[in-house]
Amino acid sequence: MSRASRASGSTALSGKPMHTGTFNLAVPSQEITRSASGLFKSLNPSTQLLFTMAEKLAQTTAPILIVGESGSGKRALALEIHRLSGLLEGTFALVDCADPDRELARVLDNQIHDGTVFFRDIAALSANEQLRVVEAFFERNGSPTQSQNVRLVASSRHPLEEHVLSGKFREDLYYCISPFCLCVPPLRQRKEDIPLLADHFSSKYSALLGHRFEMSPQIVELLSSYTWPANVRELEQVVRTIVAIGDERIALSMIRSVGLKALNRDSKVESLSLKRAAREASRGAERELILDTLSRTHWNRKRAARELQISYKALLYKLKQIGIDDQEHSTGEAT
Repeated sequence: MSRASRASGSTALSGKPMHTGTFNLAVPSQEITRSASGLFKSLNPSTQLLFTMAEKLAQTTAPILIVGESGSGKRALALEIHRLSGLLEGTFALVDCADPDRELARVLDNQIHDGTVFFRDIAALSANEQLRVVEAFFERNGSPTQSQNVRLVASSRHPLEEHVLSGKFREDLYYCISPFCLCVPPLRQRKEDIPLLADHFSSKYSALLGHRFEMSPQIVELLSSYTWPANVRELEQVVRTIVAIGDERIALSMIRSVGLKALNRDSKVESLSLKRAAREASRGAERELILDTLSRTHWNRKRAARELQISYKALLYKLKQIGIDDQEHSTGEAT
């Protein structure tokens, strides 16, 4: 079957089995074959153009450089290019260049004949490793030396031109890997896509966790108001936590009490332990329930205590805990 026929239309997302590399990070086959179409829908014009360009480039075997901030989706885009390409049945070998335990020789000596080699954070390679990549993948004129069925994709968190000018990155390697450069925008520059992405991640983790959770307009509004310094990766982690909680009221209370950063377990801010998350969520839900009951009973504390199935004294104590001066709202204790 020809490459063009294998990659035509949307059939490249149909879930054919594919082989994955085992270099530094083995990408599970199901991760590659699972449709990621939700990640590649956009209402942002520049992002739409990016995805269109990626789809067209996927039909070639030309090297591609992907540039974008950490967490913006460079790895996901590399996987999508592999999925949409005629190399669908080949290997996806991922080399994490920033990993001190990377084994570059295993990739270069493996003689991959069909598939994609993805160098993540390629600027982290040493000068000797950069030379080895040039020798393994390119002729002196910059043309690929390996099979036409092998594509090299590289990513960088910063424009490589800066590293070339400073002498930290080989100029010949830069020109070899960047005939086409795809710049992935940070999430703060495509905030209109947050509802689409939140819905995608909600569906993904609802399926994985075995229960359906719909993102309410209130939650989406809170998500859209955040700047997302860690980009799409941070949004995914937060949505996963919200789906795992499984209760909209508790999720909203938790977001308001500990903030979105704390819900992201990959954030560099102070980590949120499971016990603390449960405690904060319980406290927020309890506060809302007490206030709702008091409002419904017109702040009749004795009646509210009966409805809450706690003692009158316990209710007064909890009001003090949450900082509510019930005397301002009291309308008497008539039953």
